Amino acid sequence: MLRRAPLFLLVFVAAAGATLAGLVLTGGDDPPSFGPVTVDPGEPDPFAWSADREDEFVRRATAGHSHVLYEKSPGGVLATARRVERWRPQIEAAAGDVDPDLLEAIVFLESAGNPAARAGDDLEGAVGLTQILAGTATTLLGMHVDVAASERIARRMRKRGPTPRLLRKRREVDERFDPRKALAGAVRYLTLARKRFGRDDLAVVSYHMGIGNLENVLAAYGDGGASWAQVYFDATPRNHPRAYRLLSGFGDDSASYLWRVYAAREIMRLYRQDPAELRRVARLQTAKGSAEELLHPASRTKIYASPDDLEQAYRAGELRPFRGVRGMRLDPQAGELARRLDADRSLYRGLRPEAYELAVYLAAGVRQISGTGARLKVTSTVRDVDYQRLLVRDNPFATREYSLHTTGFTFDVRRDYASGAQAVAFQYMLDRLQSLDLIAWVREPGAIHITASTEARDLVQ
Repeated sequence: MLRRAPLFLLVFVAAAGATLAGLVLTGGDDPPSFGPVTVDPGEPDPFAWSADREDEFVRRATAGHSHVLYEKSPGGVLATARRVERWRPQIEAAAGDVDPDLLEAIVFLESAGNPAARAGDDLEGAVGLTQILAGTATTLLGMHVDVAASERIARRMRKRGPTPRLLRKRREVDERFDPRKALAGAVRYLTLARKRFGRDDLAVVSYHMGIGNLENVLAAYGDGGASWAQVYFDATPRNHPRAYRLLSGFGDDSASYLWRVYAAREIMRLYRQDPAELRRVARLQTAKGSAEELLHPASRTKIYASPDDLEQAYRAGELRPFRGVRGMRLDPQAGELARRLDADRSLYRGLRPEAYELAVYLAAGVRQISGTGARLKVTSTVRDVDYQRLLVRDNPFATREYSLHTTGFTFDVRRDYASGAQAVAFQYMLDRLQSLDLIAWVREPGAIHITASTEARDLVQ
């Protein structure tokens, strides 16, 4: 089994739900019942898994999981892509029947192009350009790894520095630190996994999850030949509860690893073919704590500057009053600064239609998963620039820069939950909507800040 270094380490849905709620949740309970989201009786879920939409779901998942690469790449994605690009000749030489673009993307994600990368102090763990475990290297891939000798050299390096002689000696005693042999080892693993599963996507999934773990997931799902998109989006507590329990129980990003590999592949494509676009995307991806500015760049998005702008937007149908959302309630204090602008508070209680319907969809999912009618508390919806300037004076966490609240696509949900089940259900829906590229979200001190994509237009009737 291979694990990547904790360069982009995230926590999967079950653990993240507990963190989100600030609660300690215990296991043993059956997971909540959940399948397609039903907003109204007889209304189909527009984002339920469907085999004929597989390409769309893969595209959405790749985009939805891209932000972490832009946020966490050492020195930024441009610097990381530059490091990885240097290995392209060796990657192509080693690839054989493996797609060199996928192999390159794994190098990007695993080590950011650093052949000395280590997952931790213990050299039994993942190290090198392709982050191979010592056990996997020796028992499966036929590599020479003397962990004790490698650790001795590491101690000498800490005292003397990575001299050429010590680097050469380490490559001899631990072939995972030899870039050429590390690439060859990764190719052998992917080749073995592809032979076992019959699919490139499953081979890549197994690179992080491990062949045995993936076999267990596919057996629980009941279809060993299914694509990972099908397993990922279709394994729910209602449809495939055993597979869902396994995926949610890994406690890492094994389930979404493939989407991040695809995101790294797209970064490398842009780096070579359209560097200007990569710089633009990188700038927007890192402007905030989420990808919200990529969804709605200031240069291309209508911004409401004043109360008069909001009034006109409501009259034109650009904004919808936030009311009648089952499972959500608006904080009575929402829009409390309106009086200082001589404006009606109701102007600050609305959203763009896409964001409004997204909120309806989110609330419906949380209700069905948690089995509770308790309502989530929405603290803020649309603002104008004048209101934002007032807020900055009173709230040290309010941004002085471009606020997505001034577009009508953003709303905040207070981190105050009726139960642990509701907290986990909310996290499940956040992760699901992100994987569908329908939202960008980030934790703020007291709230979850959610920005709806225009892709949510499919929810608008």
